[in-house]
Amino acid sequence: MSDVTIEKLLGGSGVIGHSLKSEMDLFEISRAGLPKKSLLHLVSNLNVSLRAMSQLLNITERTIQRKGDLELMDVATTEQILQIAELYSRGSEVFGSAENFQDWMNADNLSLGGKRPIEMISSRYGAHMVLDVLGRIEHGVFA
Repeated sequence: MSDVTIEKLLGGSGVIGHSLKSEMDLFEISRAGLPKKSLLHLVSNLNVSLRAMSQLLNITERTIQRKGDLELMDVATTEQILQIAELYSRGSEVFGSAENFQDWMNADNLSLGGKRPIEMISSRYGAHMVLDVLGRIEHGVFA
């Protein structure tokens, strides 16, 4: 079982400014905003570039760079950051490690029309499709 949690991916409660113990905590954080520093922890933990992350979040890299480390991201961006962290936490659990999940995220997937899962998660609908495939894998339904 993987111990990759949303909180760890985002730098811990000290960086987030709040402990994440329930969905209500996620809701409250999504309304308040995450500090840029949490986003930078996510970028580091997922081993992606800031440019790649900015594309997943549908904002410019320059917009991220202009913010101070403790400056809060807007609500829409925070929700996407939380969604990506939640997806990576879930995927690491299903695949047993962050590395195995990362490999799966970067491989073409027939269940996703031949697209790589990483290409899908910039959209709420795409992320939902990726989570659906993860659920099927977890339950042994591969097609």
